[in-house]
Amino acid sequence: MSGNLKVVKAKPHYIKELVAQGENQQLDFKFEISDARKIARTLSAFANTDGGKLLIGVKDNGVISGIRTEEEEYMIESAAHLFCKPRVDYTIKKWNVDGRWVLEVNILKSKSRPHYAKDEKGNWIAYVRVADQNFQANRLLIRVWNNEVNKKDVLLKYSDEVKKLVDFLEVQPSITLSKFTRIAHITRKVAETILVKMISMNVIDIELTEKAVFFKLKSDKNNLPKYLK
Repeated sequence: MSGNLKVVKAKPHYIKELVAQGENQQLDFKFEISDARKIARTLSAFANTDGGKLLIGVKDNGVISGIRTEEEEYMIESAAHLFCKPRVDYTIKKWNVDGRWVLEVNILKSKSRPHYAKDEKGNWIAYVRVADQNFQANRLLIRVWNNEVNKKDVLLKYSDEVKKLVDFLEVQPSITLSKFTRIAHITRKVAETILVKMISMNVIDIELTEKAVFFKLKSDKNNLPKYLK
């Protein structure tokens, strides 16, 4: 199987220790896989964010129930290869935990972001992982990821709008896209372009929360171009 299945019969405490952490940014539990499309969302989110582990055969409350059928492995393969674009690479281990089999699916942070997942209507949607939830990635994030893949040289003019952004972030810890548009008196599209360029230049960080997306200056001032210092 392309997921490189490895059967592990020893060290069941490893899975128990993972389960004890609870679901988080890099860990998700699934009782079973009944829909490859839904699993594709999680694979997309992990690959687009920080990578992570998907444990199949574990309930949301942490109870280890074990996988119900051998078809689970093929459902993961379908999710990664048929319902993700580009496909998401993964490795998979099969653990025997007190007589119950648990699948550990490992997904690395991708260098080919964004990865899209196909929904029930045939739409391709990119997801991002925030805490223990998968959210649809916004247009700004997708533009940043595309810049990473294309490795384009980024030029940023030291405009009045850029100065207002930097001055604001020198005083405040973070800013939202909407706040930036208001203080700079610019359209959302222009604000997005400036933020995408500054993120690509390694000047600004993105902070994802369940409520909003925040932007803040990199803590290392050496990242700032001379004209921004």
